[in-house]
Parts: sequence; structure tokens; C-alpha cells
Amino acid sequence: MEHLPPGAAPLLQVNDLSLAFGGLHAIDGVSTAVRAHEMVALIGPNGAGKTSLLNCINGYYKPSGGALLLNGKPIAGLAPHRMARLGISRAFQMVELIPQATVLENVMVGRHIHTEAGWLSSMLFWGAAQREQIRHREAVEEILELMELEPYRTRRAGELSYGTQKLVGVARALAMEPQLLLLDEPSSGMSRQEKEDLARFVLRIRHEKPLAILWVEHDTQMVKDLADRVVVLDYGRKIFDGLPDAALQDPAVVQAYLGKPVSAQEPA
Repeated sequence: MEHLPPGAAPLLQVNDLSLAFGGLHAIDGVSTAVRAHEMVALIGPNGAGKTSLLNCINGYYKPSGGALLLNGKPIAGLAPHRMARLGISRAFQMVELIPQATVLENVMVGRHIHTEAGWLSSMLFWGAAQREQIRHREAVEEILELMELEPYRTRRAGELSYGTQKLVGVARALAMEPQLLLLDEPSSGMSRQEKEDLARFVLRIRHEKPLAILWVEHDTQMVKDLADRVVVLDYGRKIFDGLPDAALQDPAVVQAYLGKPVSAQEPA
């Protein structure tokens, strides 16, 4: 089953994608799409291939077969830095910040793909480099405000709570100005209050930023509340592609992932 909203051609197309490690098929003939401004939740049991799919989309893995298209152009097998320049950014499940750097400095790292000034002017901090640095700083300050991270801007990342560090990771991904934002279990390890804050920030991002989101998530309540569409994987295969309410009541999804109807299940 597949449900896509009406409109223009998809921003991202995944066509019969496969990924194998020897005889193990991490992804087995998956097809789906993400449209501009759409939020798609990618769910499934552990080992279903969710993170492997993200790894293919942002260039960490080279697919064994099938196609990936961004704005209609093939991107499968491109290196991560080329994916980033095309407008694909990612916040990782495991926090990958620079612990001794400040929040501001960590988010500034996301601006590196937009750096154009030459090495000499950058070293001397004059002319184009100075103007460029000011633009990057303004963009980062806007993101810190969006994510309500201003109180932490001069704090070292390693001193922050785990939940706040994950928000900094999302902020750094946003600093790349993506057209497609990949979120890999951003709520894992968060308290319920932190998850509610994350949900609020995601809604704010969707309202203020012209991007699409592909989001791996285990919290079924967040999926119901936030996603436009849900794609469900099981053993590397797609078993559902449609609306959240329908996904969380679908017999195949319940059997593979939920174990019981969502109305009877506590949030993950």
C-alpha cells in the first residue's frame, strides 16, 4: 500500500533499492518517495533496515541495486560530502558533537559546505572572508533561537544533558540549509518532557524551513502526532506506506512491530 499527497514530482525517490552485506539483505527492493515539505516517518522493529536506508540516502553506504533520485537526478553511490552539497543533511542517533567545543561552534560546523572565501582571506579574516563569517554567524544565531538553544550557546557541548546534545545535533544539521533533513531516532534517550519539546521544535522547523523530513522513530505517539505519512520496514522489506492512523492499525504492521493495536500500547 502506498499513499502520496498530490502535487509535483517527489523531492526524493527510492526505486527498488537493495543493500546486501554478503548474503545478508539489509534492504530488499524498497520503493517509496518523499515530497517537498513532507514529513515521512520510517518505522519498524530493530534490524528492519531503517538506518541502512538513511545510510544509502546520505552516501554512507552504496546500494547494491535500485536507484535513488533527488529532484529527478540519480544520486546513489555519491560520497557523503557530495550529498551534503546537494542538500541532504542528517542528525545521527548517537550524538556526534565536538565535546570541548561550544554549542555555537558545533552548529557553525554545519556551515562549512557554504564556505566560499579563499584560504588567505580566511586566515587574515578580512574582505570576503569577514563578510562570509558574519553571514554564517547570523544564520547560526537564527537556528539557535529556533531551537531555543541561546542559553547554551557558549557552553561546551560535553557539559550538556543528552537530550540537549541531541537538539544541538539537529541544529547543526539545519545549519547546512538542507532541502531534505534525515533524523535518525532523535528522541531516543530523551525523557517524556524532552520528547514533547522535540515535537514542538519539529513543528516549528516544518513551519519556518522549506525542507522535507525523513525521520526514523520508535515513539508511536510522536509518529501519530507529527508524520504526514509512515513507511514501515520489516527484515529490509517495505510492508506499509500510508497514513499514520492506518499504519498503526494495519495487521501486518501490528504483527511485525507493534505487537498490539496502538490504542492499547504505551508510547515507546
